[in-house]
Amino acid sequence: MRVFGIDCGTECTGYGVVEWNDAARNPQLVSLGAGGIMLPKKEPLAQRLSLVYAELGALIESYRPDIVAIEEIFYSVNAKSALKLGHIRGIALLAAARAGLPIAEYAPLKIKSTVTGYGLAQKEQVQFMVARLLNLSVLPEPADAADALAIAICHIQHALTLTAQTGQCSGR
Repeated sequence: MRVFGIDCGTECTGYGVVEWNDAARNPQLVSLGAGGIMLPKKEPLAQRLSLVYAELGALIESYRPDIVAIEEIFYSVNAKSALKLGHIRGIALLAAARAGLPIAEYAPLKIKSTVTGYGLAQKEQVQFMVARLLNLSVLPEPADAADALAIAICHIQHALTLTAQTGQCSGR
């Protein structure tokens, strides 16, 4: 199972690709790539959205995941920020849908508790646990990439649990 995780952000949208390798002697999570799509602040919103769509589309085509996992919308005190984030998230959903991929959505608390064991973990704790779970020698950067990897790990863990319980899996 290969999962493309997306952490939507208005300044940087993180992505991370994680694969569950059960062919190895000891089944393990493997990081295939991660990074951040930096959005130029001075560009108009439409241009930034176009950039995110083009970059995500190219990355999805390159990595050929089985499923895309993305963070659910969370509510913000600042309505303007929440609306901008909603635009980015909509573009991410569109890129996945245009590639014909299923989409899994997870709440921030679920992602953090799955990866760190604590739903209110700080970004540094998520980075540390992602590096540990993926056997990385350095912490993933930017932090948005670590979050995207965490989203992908969250999906794999939940899919494996579902498979163990029912024999069914959401997302190959």
